[in-house]
Amino acid sequence: MKIKTLTPAQAREKLRTGATLVDIRERDEHAREHIAEALHCPLGDLDARDLGDGTIIFHCRSGSRTATHASRLAAKGRDVFVLGGGIDAWRKAGLPTIADRRQPIEMMRQVQIAAGSLILAGMILAFAVSPWFLAVPTFVGAGLAFAGLTGFCGMARLLAKAPWNKRALT
Repeated sequence: MKIKTLTPAQAREKLRTGATLVDIRERDEHAREHIAEALHCPLGDLDARDLGDGTIIFHCRSGSRTATHASRLAAKGRDVFVLGGGIDAWRKAGLPTIADRRQPIEMMRQVQIAAGSLILAGMILAFAVSPWFLAVPTFVGAGLAFAGLTGFCGMARLLAKAPWNKRALT
């Protein structure tokens, strides 16, 4: 089943007529910025949550997650839509969001920054100091592959314990 995609203006109009906007992003993403009218229901909690019988509009950050999980989202009701471009498009359309820049950046972005930095540092050190530093990007690459295959990301678990991430977890 194909879900119809709405522009931010179309979604705003449906909200005025009683639709429910559902934010499927993770808690850390929602804490950093969200749409005031949106009900927060992370994708992992979606199956256990009753969203009612009315019109539902799902959104994520860019529209990619809603597109990937469209069939799962469609199963949540008869009148289901997705916000094309997600919260990014909503913001670009000049519609209001609630942002708390004191919250840490999203965990996935933190992992990307840390992994990329470690790989780059390992490569530079391998060329400048010793080829033994190639062990660093090899280890990080193996960790990323393991995380992709198993769903367990040790780097994310480690970063979650960092002091700057405590705000998002409370």
